[in-house]
Amino acid sequence: YFCFLLDPLRLFARRCVVSDFTFFFPSGCFIGAVNLKSSNRNPVVQEFESVELSCIITDSQTNDPRIEWKKIQDDQTTYVFFDNKIQGDLAGRAELLGKTSLKIWNVTRTDSALYRCEVVARNDRKEIDEIVIELTVQVKPVTPVCRVPKAVPVGKTATLHCQESEGYPRPHYSWYRNDVPLPTDSRANPRFRNSSFLLNSETGTLVFSAVHKEDSGQYYCIASNDAGSARCEEQEMEVYDLNIGGIIGGVLVVLAVLALITLGICCAYRRGYFINNKQDGESYKNPGKPDGVNYIRTDEEGDFRHKSSFVI
Repeated sequence: YFCFLLDPLRLFARRCVVSDFTFFFPSGCFIGAVNLKSSNRNPVVQEFESVELSCIITDSQTNDPRIEWKKIQDDQTTYVFFDNKIQGDLAGRAELLGKTSLKIWNVTRTDSALYRCEVVARNDRKEIDEIVIELTVQVKPVTPVCRVPKAVPVGKTATLHCQESEGYPRPHYSWYRNDVPLPTDSRANPRFRNSSFLLNSETGTLVFSAVHKEDSGQYYCIASNDAGSARCEEQEMEVYDLNIGGIIGGVLVVLAVLALITLGICCAYRRGYFINNKQDGESYKNPGKPDGVNYIRTDEEGDFRHKSSFVI
C-alpha cells in the first residue's frame, strides 16, 4: 500500500501488522473498512422501562452509510429499522439514536430477543459489518397461587404448594410460618428441630414428612426474582391429635346399632308383622301350586299363608 500526504511536515508513522510481518505507514494512511462496536452487547432492563441498543461505527469512509436493524426471535427475522423508519411492533416506541444506535421506550417481555445492527458503507473496501445485541427484559412476579391444607392429623404428611407463572427470570420461592422464614431443610436449623420438612425453592413446594403440633400456624409464600417479588395471602394450617380411642368407640357404637336393627327385624318376622294373614275370599281364586312354593290351607276356601321360609 502507498500513501501520499498533502502536508509533508506531518510525517508521523503508523505501524501495521499483517500476519508475521510489520509495516510502517505514514499517519493518515488506512485500509478502508467499516467496523462496528457496542458499549453493551447484553443489556438487561426491567419491563416498561427504556433501553438503548448500542451500535457505534468506529471506522468508515462513507459519509452516509445505510443502517438496518433486525429482530431475531423464535427463528424468525423481522425488520426493526429499514428504509430510514421504524418498522413492526416497535413503531411509535423506538427511534434511531445518534447515527446508528436504537432506543426503545416502554419495553415489554415480548421485546426480549436478539437484535442485529447492519451497516453498509459503499465507499469502503469492506462495505458491510454487523453486530448482534441480546436484549433481556426482566418481568416482576405477580401474586403467586398458594395451596395450604386446612387441617392435618399429627404424624401425617402434608404438602404446601406455591406457583407463579409471569415472572422472568423464573422466580425462587420462600415459605414463612407466622412471619418466620423457613429453611430449605428443617434439620439444618436447630430452631426447627421439632419439625421435619423440605422446601424446594425452585418448584415452591413445602413437604412435611410427619407434621407435629408445633407446625400449626399461618403460612404464606413469596416469589422473587431480579425484577421484584410478590407474596400470597396467609393461610392457616391446623395440626390436630388423632383420637384413636374415640374412633374405636364410634365404630363399636355403629356395630351395636346395626346388631339391634337386625335383631328387631328378625323378631318382627317371627311374630308375623310382615305377613298378610287374610285376603278377600271373593277376589281370590285357588291358583295352581307352583313348583318350590309351599302353601298352608285353612278351613275357609281361598285363605292361605306362606311358610316363613318362603317369606325369608
